[in-house]
Amino acid sequence: MVKKFSKAATGAAADNNLLGTVKESSSQIWLAGLGAFAKAQEEGSKVFEALVKEGSGLQKKFRSFADAQVNDMTNEVSGKITEATSKAAGAWDRLETVFEERVGRAVGRLGVPTKADIQKLTERVEELTKQVQKLNGGKAAPAAAKATTTKATAAKKPAARKAAKKAA
Repeated sequence: MVKKFSKAATGAAADNNLLGTVKESSSQIWLAGLGAFAKAQEEGSKVFEALVKEGSGLQKKFRSFADAQVNDMTNEVSGKITEATSKAAGAWDRLETVFEERVGRAVGRLGVPTKADIQKLTERVEELTKQVQKLNGGKAAPAAAKATTTKATAAKKPAARKAAKKAA
């Protein structure tokens, strides 16, 4: 323990006494410092290992917290993307429907037949063809016979033209 100065001592004896006390106190302070340094060296590795262990635990906690945050954000963003995609698909479908309706009306105004009109017309032609065959006694219609003859004649005409060109 550090010695305390007494106020009663005075003069040269007091100065010598004071000097001795200061030397003794400084010696004790020096030794205490050396002891603290030695103690720190001895327990330094233990403290370091304890700090590493504590830091490792904190790192695991922070990593799991960060992973949880990233997962939450990923799920939220995925939900928003899915929502936006479905909205865009719905808007695209509505736009396609509006476009088809407008094109259909424009084509109708121009007098272009629709697929349904052509289907009805085809059914009607087939029905009339059957009636004509019944009236002719099951024979092919004369118009159909003429159409096949016309096709054969049309195929012969280009050959005749080629022969005429070669002769000329």
